[in-house]
Amino acid sequence: MVSGMDPSYFDAMYAASPDPWGFGDRWYEQRKYALTLAALPRPRYRRAFEPGCSIGILTAALAHRCDEVVATDVATRALDLARARLDADGVLGRVELHQASLLDPWPPGRFDLIVLSEVLYYLDDDGLATTIARAVAALEAEGTLIGVHWRHPVPEYPQSGGAVQDAIATGTGLVPVAAYCDADFRLDVYTRGPVPSVAAAEGLV
Repeated sequence: MVSGMDPSYFDAMYAASPDPWGFGDRWYEQRKYALTLAALPRPRYRRAFEPGCSIGILTAALAHRCDEVVATDVATRALDLARARLDADGVLGRVELHQASLLDPWPPGRFDLIVLSEVLYYLDDDGLATTIARAVAALEAEGTLIGVHWRHPVPEYPQSGGAVQDAIATGTGLVPVAAYCDADFRLDVYTRGPVPSVAAAEGLV
C-alpha cells in the first residue's frame, strides 16, 4: 500500500498560518526559488506540472517561464491563497489549480517540465517509488525534471531530503544535467534522454 502524510497535517498548518513555512518572507526561500529557476536548462517550457504548490510563489514564477502550468495541493486554504496570488500577478490564466495529493491520479497528458520541490519526503517508500515512476512516464522526451528538497532532518517526515533526491536519480531514462547542494538543500536537474547543453543548444560550442 502506498501512502503519504495525512492531509489533515497540512490543513492544520494552514489553519495556524497563511504561510506556515515562511515561503513569502524568508531569504532562504527566495534564494532557493532563484536557484531553482536558474537551473532550468530551457528559457521557456510548453506545459509544466508542480505538485504541492502551496501558496503559489514558485507557481507564479514558473508561469512566467511556461505557456501553461498545472499545479496541485492537498490543502484547500493553500489553493485559495495561490489563486489570489496568481491573479494579482496576472498569470492566473496560464495556471490550472487542482486539489490533489501526489498519490491521487495525475493530470492527463504529458509535460516538458515537472517540478518536485519540497514534496517527496512526505511519502513512504512505496509512494516515493510510485511517484517517481509516474513522473518519468508523464515527462516528454527531452523534458526536464527538477527535484529540490531540504536536507535537515524533520522527525515527522517519512523520508529525508537526501534520500528522495537519491531516489529520483533511479528514474529510468533520466539523464543528470545539473546539480547544486549546500548545507540546507539539494537540487538536481534531469532530462528524459540526452539533450544538448545550454551552450551547445545556442551554438556556442
